[in-house]
Amino acid sequence: MNLPTVLFSILGWITILLFAGGLTYRIYIYAKTPMPLKIPVNTPPTMPGVVGSMAIEVTLFRKVFKTNPLLWFGSWIFHVSLLLVVLRHLRFFFYPVPNWVMFFYTIGIYAGYAILISSVFLLARRLVSERNAYVSLPVDYYLLLHLIGIAASGLWMNYHERIYLVDVKAFILGLFSFSLNAPDMEPVLVVHLLLVFALFVYFPFSKLLHAPGVFFSPTMIQRNDIEKRRKVNPWDYDVPAEPFYTFENFEDKRTDKHPDGIEYPPGWKRKVEYHKYKKGE
Repeated sequence: MNLPTVLFSILGWITILLFAGGLTYRIYIYAKTPMPLKIPVNTPPTMPGVVGSMAIEVTLFRKVFKTNPLLWFGSWIFHVSLLLVVLRHLRFFFYPVPNWVMFFYTIGIYAGYAILISSVFLLARRLVSERNAYVSLPVDYYLLLHLIGIAASGLWMNYHERIYLVDVKAFILGLFSFSLNAPDMEPVLVVHLLLVFALFVYFPFSKLLHAPGVFFSPTMIQRNDIEKRRKVNPWDYDVPAEPFYTFENFEDKRTDKHPDGIEYPPGWKRKVEYHKYKKGE
């Protein structure tokens, strides 16, 4: 056991703790946030219809396609490829590896290329389009460059820098069994793991949280049954009514003081300014 093994294992435990704790906390905040308004957007009037609409939206990105088909193509390819790559990497978390995980072993390699190409496309879209560049923040570029770095380092290891995957699997399983098993510290593997750790730590505190957050969006999970069911606002509690004032009543109760201390009728300032304007003063 050497110092890099200990440091890498501690870094992995910190990453798991921050990711799990941050994600749980943010989902808890989403779940307890009330929805005082009924604001569905093109959702069905029944709950089964809402579930079906959410399934279509999450899997096919229907609203993105209606807004910008080119953006939809790049983002849909990116998300599907990311899912396939994650499924391929599950073989590091199981022993023995289930057959359904091995099904994604080959297709996950091609998905890695798709992630790299689609990330470059989304980055170029922000750089080339003046409108997209105007609304882009530095963090948007950072996330895309970060994902490009993860995909590029992973593909490089797969074809050029052969890594002993048994040690990598022992390291990952050791993180969950609290044992120190770090793989050989090849430079490209270290870069790949550090980028992945950084992404997991940053995930609960970034816009990447739209992955679970979409299931708490009131515009998508509420039923569009405004005409049939009354929506009761949980914040609509009884408050004492204030006396009703018209503008005339307000003017009657209002008194203005002249700088010399003399009390004038209400509205005298506006009248004086008006007459000065008419005289051209």
